[in-house]
Order: sequence, then structure tokens, then C-alpha cells
Amino acid sequence: MTAAEFILAAVTAQRAGELLLSRYNTRRLMARGAVEVAPRHYPPMVAVHATWLISLWVFGHDRPINMVALTFYLMLQGLRFWVMRTLGARWTTRIIVLPGERLISAGPYRWLAHPNYAVVVGEIAVLPLALGLPWLAATFTVLNVAVLLIRIRAENRALGVSREPTARTAP
Repeated sequence: MTAAEFILAAVTAQRAGELLLSRYNTRRLMARGAVEVAPRHYPPMVAVHATWLISLWVFGHDRPINMVALTFYLMLQGLRFWVMRTLGARWTTRIIVLPGERLISAGPYRWLAHPNYAVVVGEIAVLPLALGLPWLAATFTVLNVAVLLIRIRAENRALGVSREPTARTAP
């Protein structure tokens, strides 16, 4: 197993675990009366992320590692876990709104409205750079930003639809 394959296996396992956690949290939120907002954006978002990861496997599995970019990617993981910990049971990959809940304003949400999306933009760009694939970084950064523009608009509308405070979500 190459170093690149080890890194990609770890990222793949992390993403699979996050999907399981998201599904678990989504079910629990829905049982409490939450609703999913703008579900049509979700398949394109999943397609971008899945294609990104598959492309990294196809083109990067045997590439040398840029340690500076990898270090930055690992720092982004610290931020990702901070976001997930801050949101706790509200963290999902879908836009799930739980009426009556207050917006999260702790942790990274003190400084950014959508810190997880900032992390994802960084990840999509930096991991391909860690594998020496700048064209992959550029391609998927553009695709990811396009999907995020749709998602952020939908999420902002969802969080502002009700006069009641609502729960913040993250992918």
C-alpha cells in the first residue's frame, strides 16, 4: 500500500463514517419533528463529493505526497471535528431544520455562519494538491462552489423562514 493509498483509505473511511453519523442524526432529528429543506440539491452535492474521491483514487493512488499540503489538510480535519462537535446531534449532511431550536452560536459559529463549508472548500482543493493534482483541485473546487452556492442559499432561506429560531445544520 502506497502512502497515497493509505491517506485515501483514511479519507474514504472518514467520509463513510460521517455518512453513517449523518443518517443517525437525521433520523433522530426527524423523530423530533425536524424537516428536510431543499432535498433536490443533495444528489448533485453527493455526486460532486463522490466523484472527487473516486478521482483521487484513480489519479492519485500512486502519487508522491506533498507534506505541506497534507499538513494543511490535517489542520482542516481539526476544524471539521470542531464543527461536528459544536453541532453535536444536529450535524447532518442534509439541510435539516428543527423548529423551535436556537441557532448554534458557539465554537466556530461565533466567527462564521457556515464554517463547515469553508472547511469543505479547503479540503476539496488541498487534498488533490497533497497528491500533486492541481487540475483536480481546480476542477472540483469550481464544481463544489457551484453546489455550495445553491446549498447555502437554501440553508439561509430555511434558517430564516420561520420566526422561531431554528437549528443550524452542516454537511
